Amino acid sequence: MSQLIHTINIQTLLQYTELPSPTTRQRVMPLRPAILPKPSSLRLTNPPPYNLHSFISSTRYITIGSPAPTTTPHIPPRRTTTSRTMSIYTAPKKRTPAQPRPSASVLLISPTNQILLLHRVRTSTSFASAHVFPGGNVSEAHDGRVPEPDHKERHVDSEVYRMAAIRETFEESGILLAHDKEGKLLGVGEKEREAGRKEIHSGKVTFPEWLKKQGGVPDTGSLIPFTRWITPPQVPKRYTTQMYVYFLPMSVPTNYKESTTDITTLPIDGEAVIPTPTHDGGVEHTAARFAAPSAWLEMANEGKVILYPPQYFLLTMISKYLKPTWDAYSTIEMKRQRRLLEFFLKGGDPPWTEACISPVTIGGATKDGRALLSLEKPGKEVEHLGRRGVKDYVVLLGRGKDGNPSNVEVKSRNEVADIMNKKANL
Repeated sequence: MSQLIHTINIQTLLQYTELPSPTTRQRVMPLRPAILPKPSSLRLTNPPPYNLHSFISSTRYITIGSPAPTTTPHIPPRRTTTSRTMSIYTAPKKRTPAQPRPSASVLLISPTNQILLLHRVRTSTSFASAHVFPGGNVSEAHDGRVPEPDHKERHVDSEVYRMAAIRETFEESGILLAHDKEGKLLGVGEKEREAGRKEIHSGKVTFPEWLKKQGGVPDTGSLIPFTRWITPPQVPKRYTTQMYVYFLPMSVPTNYKESTTDITTLPIDGEAVIPTPTHDGGVEHTAARFAAPSAWLEMANEGKVILYPPQYFLLTMISKYLKPTWDAYSTIEMKRQRRLLEFFLKGGDPPWTEACISPVTIGGATKDGRALLSLEKPGKEVEHLGRRGVKDYVVLLGRGKDGNPSNVEVKSRNEVADIMNKKANL
């Protein structure tokens, strides 16, 4: 499983109250941390498409006007050196880029329009891992086979990616995005659910087989594509991650309440800790929480949680539509917000459902030392197919302790035009 954390370069809920309030307690569902590629220094729980630390470490800037080195380097014949020249010695080492591994991740929206994020619990005074959306790597045994690396459909939304998104969400959180024969949200008892998570994770049974036994059908049709992220070529571990948005129903079927307790809202004022199966058959714990998109961004800005560029960027985009509401008409307002977000997802140039992003740095660092990331490039794997990234926005990214992202900020291209023009000639 892998969750998406691009570097530099991107519920147990059921008793939702119709009117969210500060005193409302939301229950948690058993979640399993996404097992994504993660840097050894960051025990991340989701598939970050990229490893921020290794990406930044492998990235070097070519600058003009840097002083000559104090010791004379080996210089190829006929090359003239001066005290003011363009250095090529700090450029990244050339190597054959790794093939991006297919993965999927879900922005799960609660009945009160909050977003679920997960992170592994560790006994540490500092944040040991980032908060991520549930998701992970595609498994051929469970989800089906994606096209070969050179096939034009490999980096395109498909049933395989959608199955991976639903399976990973279930394995990591216990939330089952499936419906019964009548089209209602499928209810599964706690005992069956937990046994199923372990069996699927261990490979004793495939996800489709287990789901069929429960009389359910994966709700792949309700997943809305929301950008794809491809790890830049200089990063050792690469991913091609399809992101989705999924709206949990605002009303819960009575049969669901009777049969299971896995989809309940999480506490508004804290995280819920849940047991999750591990590869060795043991149990570890994951913290899970639903919060408004703006609340997650605020916590990240205050250094209370770690968000990588992909998570920060996508939360910024949906925060414009999903906003906390506390009045007597909140149900009506939340429905209106959902409609606006759905309309937004289907728009854009390119449409957000088709945008493909492979972050790259623009020039050197900004005055405050942050890197400037362009989201316009789709990645070499798909640029020849006419795929495009997001041109209107850039991400400012600082590096904190242990290489974790800090002081992340999303700006419109116009807001940083001066910086970009001076440093990148754009």
